[in-house]
Amino acid sequence: MSPERNLRVLVVDDHDVVHWGFRLLLTEQPWVERCLSASNVEEALELARRYDPHVALVDLFLGEESGAELCEAIRRESPTTRVLLISGAGWISPQAAKAAGASGFVSKDWSADDVAAAVRMVGKGMTVFAPRAEQPAAPLSDREREVLSLMASGATNKEIAERLFLSPHTVKEHTSALYRKLNVRNRAEAVQRAERLGLTV
Repeated sequence: MSPERNLRVLVVDDHDVVHWGFRLLLTEQPWVERCLSASNVEEALELARRYDPHVALVDLFLGEESGAELCEAIRRESPTTRVLLISGAGWISPQAAKAAGASGFVSKDWSADDVAAAVRMVGKGMTVFAPRAEQPAAPLSDREREVLSLMASGATNKEIAERLFLSPHTVKEHTSALYRKLNVRNRAEAVQRAERLGLTV
């Protein structure tokens, strides 16, 4: 792709302020022909089908949905679209991102100019991957790993307590510690992030 080619960019993020910020940032770029936006999976796939964007900037966590799974779906709907994953609270390995069909992964901690540059690079056919900076805030204990693995298997807190011979209160304390260390908001995000980091067995 020529460096001068104007790009159609699709922004997929479920946070209004972030969404608005990315659209404003990208619309101002002279190399962006059109900036489309979606706040959920259905909108993203419809826009990908209709406009065949050159680049899709996709949040790694879309509520309960996985940005990596959406990446695979976008690539099926629009094979020429290159996907750049982005996250403020999670991390995905280059291997896992590439397996999902992504051409890059960057952090929302990056400056606006750096994110815009990454979008342009991906649009030109390059790959951009952030270093593995966002690790768990602290190492997980053996017990926390056991709780996490049972969470990943779909067990409820009560079932985890029975399996590990713990009180429900203790299990709740372990899950709270896991959310804090993994910097996530709920069980689904914890399991997704743990799988990305290779913490579940």
